Amino acid sequence: MLFSLSASVSNGDDWSKWRGPNENGISTETGWNARALSGGAKKLWQRELGHGYSAVSVKNGRVYAMGNTGKTDIVYCLDARDGSVIWKHSYPCGPGGFKGPRATPVNNGDGVYTFSRKGLALCLDADSGKVRWQTDVAKKTGNAKLRWGYASSPVFDGNLLFLNIGEASVALNKDTGKIVWKSKKGNAGYASIVLFNWQGKRCLAIFSGKEFVVAEARTGRRLWSRKWETKYAVNAADPLIAGKKIFVSSGYDYGCALFDFSGRTPKQIWRNKGLKNHFSSSVYVDEHIYGVDGNSKKHGFLRCIDIKDGTEKWSMPIGFGSLIAVDNKLVVLDEKGTLHIAEVTPEKYKELSKAATGLSKLCWTSPVFSNGIVYCRNDKGTLTAIDVR
Repeated sequence: MLFSLSASVSNGDDWSKWRGPNENGISTETGWNARALSGGAKKLWQRELGHGYSAVSVKNGRVYAMGNTGKTDIVYCLDARDGSVIWKHSYPCGPGGFKGPRATPVNNGDGVYTFSRKGLALCLDADSGKVRWQTDVAKKTGNAKLRWGYASSPVFDGNLLFLNIGEASVALNKDTGKIVWKSKKGNAGYASIVLFNWQGKRCLAIFSGKEFVVAEARTGRRLWSRKWETKYAVNAADPLIAGKKIFVSSGYDYGCALFDFSGRTPKQIWRNKGLKNHFSSSVYVDEHIYGVDGNSKKHGFLRCIDIKDGTEKWSMPIGFGSLIAVDNKLVVLDEKGTLHIAEVTPEKYKELSKAATGLSKLCWTSPVFSNGIVYCRNDKGTLTAIDVR
C-alpha cells in the first residue's frame, strides 16, 4: 500500500505527528513536483469529516483525521490511496464556538492519540480503532474548559505524553493514560508543547495563556518563564526551536521575540512586531523564519524575517493562512483554499505554482505533506488529497 503511493517520490516520508516527522513543520521528502499545481490541482480523493480544525497524520498508508457532527466527535482511519474509511470511533462532545476538534491525532507506534476540545484524551488501537484508554484530563486536573477549546496535539518523550492544559501543561503515561505530573490550575495556551534540550535536561517549551514557560519534562518543574499575554490571552502558534534559540510569536498585534538558551540564563536577543502569528506556526530554514503575519479574517502577509535581528527580508500579501516546508519549498494554504508552492529563499518571494483546492473558506488548518500528497481541509470538514508526485 505504501509503495503504491510513494513509488514516484525519490524519498517519501510519513507525517505521523503534529508538525511532521521532526515536529518542526518541515519534511525531508524529495523527488516531488513543485510545479504540479501549474495546470490545476490534481485531486486524488475527497472525504467529508465533519466540522473541525485538526490536521491529519499519515503512517503506513493510513490517514488519521477528526471531525464533529452535532454533539459527537469522530476519529477516522482512512486508506491513503482512496480516502475510504477503514475504521472510525465516536464519542460525545459538543461542537462549541468555531465548531469541532482542534488537536491533531498522532500515531505513536501502534496507538493513535487524540485530545478533544473539552479536554478528553484517548488512545485508540491504530489497526482496529478500539479504545485502549481514555482520560478526562480537564476534570482530573481541575481545569475549567478553555474558552475556544483545547487545541494541544499530543507530544511524546519516552513513556510520557504531554498536553498543554493548566498553568504549564500535564504529563500522562502514554500506555495507561494516568497522570504522571500536572501543573497548577490555570489559563492554558492553544499551542502544542515543544521538546528541546537545555542544561543537560530534556525540557518543554510551553506557551500558556499568559506566559512562555520552560519546564523539566520528567517532573514538570518550572525552570524559567517570561510574561507573554495578548489582549485575549491567546498564544496559539507553537514555539519554534532554532538551534539553541527559541522563537515565539502571537497575534492581536502583540509581536514576536527570539530567546537565546545557550547559557545558564536565557537572554532575549530581540523583540518586535514584524511577524505576528495568530495561530499558524512558522518554520525555520537556514537562518530565516517564514510565517504568516496577521489575524484571521483580516489581510494577512506571508513574511520572511532574518533570525539574527528580526528584520524583514520580504513580504507577500497572500491573506491569512498556514504553511509547512518541504524539500526547500514552502507549501502554503491560504484561508480561501488556494494552495501555493514557493521557493524557500530570503531574496524575494518566488512562487513556483498555485491552484485552487476546491475547498471553500475557512481553511485555517495547516496542510500536511506525505509521500507526494498534500492534505488540505476546511473548517466544515472537507478533506482533500492533492497529488504532487
